Amino acid sequence: MSDSLTADITLLGRSEHRLPASPDEAALETFPNRTPGRNYTIHLSAPDFGSLCPVTGQPDAAHVEILYIPDERCVETKSLKFYLASYRNHASFNEAIVNRILDDLVAACAPKQAIVRGRFVPRGGIQLTCEARHPSREIPLEWPAASLSTPH
Repeated sequence: MSDSLTADITLLGRSEHRLPASPDEAALETFPNRTPGRNYTIHLSAPDFGSLCPVTGQPDAAHVEILYIPDERCVETKSLKFYLASYRNHASFNEAIVNRILDDLVAACAPKQAIVRGRFVPRGGIQLTCEARHPSREIPLEWPAASLSTPH
């Protein structure tokens, strides 16, 4: 890749092992979309997402998926991995996490459309799935057939 395409990327190609301490410290890095005139989807899946319950301090686990149609910029996946890992010691409600991931994704790369879905491991016999969309729920962006919408 040329220097102009990688100028904003600081994590890729480095063996740094220090994860951000919180989502406030983490950064979603981006790179230019090589085909911004085409509407195509990028599907990112993180089946081992972890966070903390803000009331009990107990760990929460989830399968987080991101589906988006990029505009001018795409999210660099190593920075996404570090960003998502920054939630491991972060106490927040499941719904707030899903909405924050969407807000941070939109702030980083301004996608044409995006969905973030978190399917949290059952606690107390109840399984919670939260989904947030940009720009709104009326947009016809749908999950691929082999995603979380399909029972495991």
